[in-house]
Amino acid sequence: MEFRFNLNRTANASAWRVLPNRWDFVAFPLIICLIAMAAIGFHETMAPIAVLKTQAISLDPANLPEYALRTTLRMLAAMVASLIFTLVYGTLAAKSRRAGQVLVPILDILQSVPVLGYISFTVTFFLALFPSRVLGAELAAIFAIFTSQAWNMTFSFYQSLRTVPRDLDEVSRGFHLTSWQRFWKLEVPFSMPGLIWNMMMSMSGGWFFVVASEAITVGNNTITLPGIGAYLAQAITEKNLHAIGWVILAMTVVILAYDQFLFRPLVAWADKFRMENTSSGDAPESWLLDLIRRTHLIHRLLVPMGFMLATLARIPIRVQLPKAIPVMSTSRSKRSRVGDIIWAIGVIALTAFVVWRVFSYVRTGVTLDEVGHVFLLGLITLLRVILLIAVASVIWVPLGVIIGLRPALAEKIQPLAQFLAAFPANLLFPVFVIVIVRFHLNPDIWLSPLIVLGTQWYILFNVIAGASAYPNDYKEAAKNFHIRGWQWWRQAMLPGIFPYYVTGAITASGGAWNASIVSEFVQWGDTRLQAHGLGAYIAQMTAAGDFPKIIVGIAMMSLFVTLFNRVLWRPLYTYAESRLRLD
Repeated sequence: MEFRFNLNRTANASAWRVLPNRWDFVAFPLIICLIAMAAIGFHETMAPIAVLKTQAISLDPANLPEYALRTTLRMLAAMVASLIFTLVYGTLAAKSRRAGQVLVPILDILQSVPVLGYISFTVTFFLALFPSRVLGAELAAIFAIFTSQAWNMTFSFYQSLRTVPRDLDEVSRGFHLTSWQRFWKLEVPFSMPGLIWNMMMSMSGGWFFVVASEAITVGNNTITLPGIGAYLAQAITEKNLHAIGWVILAMTVVILAYDQFLFRPLVAWADKFRMENTSSGDAPESWLLDLIRRTHLIHRLLVPMGFMLATLARIPIRVQLPKAIPVMSTSRSKRSRVGDIIWAIGVIALTAFVVWRVFSYVRTGVTLDEVGHVFLLGLITLLRVILLIAVASVIWVPLGVIIGLRPALAEKIQPLAQFLAAFPANLLFPVFVIVIVRFHLNPDIWLSPLIVLGTQWYILFNVIAGASAYPNDYKEAAKNFHIRGWQWWRQAMLPGIFPYYVTGAITASGGAWNASIVSEFVQWGDTRLQAHGLGAYIAQMTAAGDFPKIIVGIAMMSLFVTLFNRVLWRPLYTYAESRLRLD
């Protein structure tokens, strides 16, 4: 009888755990809302494209919730695509020596190419795929937002893969984990803290290009997608300050929603991947994550999914990629050198062919004197970028460390930082134009802050990520040895966050070059201000439709960014990998 009683009690307890509790009834409406959002977005993207031509953008604030929903879904889709691209591209660049020699410079160039430059080449392609549906225009907008998010995340993941502690890598090899298992059990978890913070920055940076992505021009036709960006573009065109105020309010609500429903749970979840032996004093918290953990039915439904993902991560798949620093015998080393020579010849031949094709097109409308002039303009913009990145580093590195070491403070600062990073710089153009004209200021100096206004946050977010991931063991050791003041910064904290800072500085400098196109040539109404620089040159040539000169400007910008990264940032990356790993 006793056994039967215990068995019934156990069965009842098991049944009780499956039944929904009060937390399930709170979580279910959230899940239903997410499903409804996805269904509405899918229905609207499959509508005929003629609908966009008949529905003009209205500045009525009552339409903002629908516009905010459309923009939110586009940015979320771009984020998912960016994450997939990051995992694949970053892994190939970090794991394959030969692929890395090509992929890393390509990534440098991709982040230097203006986002607006992608639109003219990709819109036609996506519209041709779905000529009679809104889906083509939606994919073009998502791809434009993707190009503003993916490079930053890829650099972060690449940096994490290159700086995995050697002792953890040796332990994984001691357990005979395959490359597939080591990727999911060690490398991805190690990269999570930095990757999530860079996802936040990428999401915020995408707001800067929402206006361009939702108002697409193909030839003489303009396709406007309903969204916050299109609403903002219409408000600027009509100089409607009240509508701009409503846009700022809508952006604030969307950013807070992303923070509470996506990034805050991710930050709290990723805290378990911190590399330390002792527990952290203050762990980040998320009310949504706590809510899901308290549910019965939803939690039980998520368990099979987690089990399936864990099983996939344990599959002993062996993927053979050349090591970044291979250790081989003499015969294998000779074969590798022969393979390197063949690979290098192929890459050089392909590069030479592309350069020849571009040169053949450009020489029809550009002289050598024009190229020299563009080079001098590039030097001017380079000087601006260097000075502004240096100033931003001095300001945000200390503040980022202070915030990152205090999870409670980071939780409060995070939404504010996201909003400031997402705030479109073009909303400040009227202020700068009015002040510069009113006080007869030099545009070459006073337009410069606009370049770094949206990109300085890459440094802050990466430093926060580095400080958040700094092992608690090291902090306690520094405290026990009474390491304080400048010695603490020089010997403890700065080496710990240096790889993260380099990642943030690379993306910030690349973003600054990109932002120079809209910051060195600003317009509000009939008033135009121009600073000398490569960005202003590209903006002017784009407005004039002079494609040979546009290509020269973009090529020169890509050259400057690539050389700048190779001369400064890549050596710093190598130094961080070899001397500043948390082993």
